Amino acid sequence: MEYRKFINDAPDVSVIGIGAWQLGESKDWESMTDKESEELIQKSLQLGINFFDTAPNYGYGTSETRLGNALKNVKREEIVINTKFGHPSTGGVNFESSHIRESLEGSLKRLGTDYVDALIIHNPPTKYLDGRITDHYEILERLQTEGKIKEYGASLDTYDDMKLFMETTNGKVIEAFFNILHQDSSRAFEMAKEKGVGIIVKIPLDSGWLSGKYNAESTFSDIRKRWSKSDIEQRAKLVESVKQILGSDERIIEKSISFCFSFDAVSTVIPGNKSISQLLKNVASLDHQVTEEEKAKLIEFYFNEVEGLKIPW
Repeated sequence: MEYRKFINDAPDVSVIGIGAWQLGESKDWESMTDKESEELIQKSLQLGINFFDTAPNYGYGTSETRLGNALKNVKREEIVINTKFGHPSTGGVNFESSHIRESLEGSLKRLGTDYVDALIIHNPPTKYLDGRITDHYEILERLQTEGKIKEYGASLDTYDDMKLFMETTNGKVIEAFFNILHQDSSRAFEMAKEKGVGIIVKIPLDSGWLSGKYNAESTFSDIRKRWSKSDIEQRAKLVESVKQILGSDERIIEKSISFCFSFDAVSTVIPGNKSISQLLKNVASLDHQVTEEEKAKLIEFYFNEVEGLKIPW
């Protein structure tokens, strides 16, 4: 496993982390059992993974609870936990600053810990990112002083939002939407390095498209049913172009993940893991990384052929 700096006063983090949404119970996907979630986390620890990302709304709090149970016998100072604020465990959204402390206290209880390494605002409307006009960051800094969080940040999807957040707050963590087909956020990576902001990459496989298992005839019944037929056909064509650049589709998962951590601004990448076999495939990206030539071609492909399409995530 490779490790990189994330935030001050925390261990370096594994370049492959665990996105723990799939640990939660939900009607929107086939839920894991308690035993399966425990086994997945234990296997990840054996593989050297020490970064875990979760949120109150993942499975209505069950992701945090299961993650906490699976980590209860691990030395707290050896792992890094990131959770979120804005989508409560009861459902819906609540980005009001008055809810931050209550949300965090609930997360700490479910996780079975006295602190989290990072608390980030969970994909908020842009108005909550400007530290000059909101009191959110005063409250977050108070929680830092109290030792309940080490750093704070935001989960964001665009360069513009990342830039605004870094220019107007002291936040040191950004969870960025970034993958081969969505590279807009990479324009903020240099600023993140200059400001010492740790980058977590989310959705590195583009909601499964960069696993190579979907095509123009694929249909979806879960949250991905938001895609129209034309969206699916367009995405399928782009994925075929990616496969041509890589010369094969045999390693598209590993190459897509390694493309994300090939940028030195990135601290960790959190692909989904619904099974140990998927976990092993994701970790194998360390052994099958994109070459510099492939990386250059994928960047050129995005800015020449994909960026202007404004494809929906």
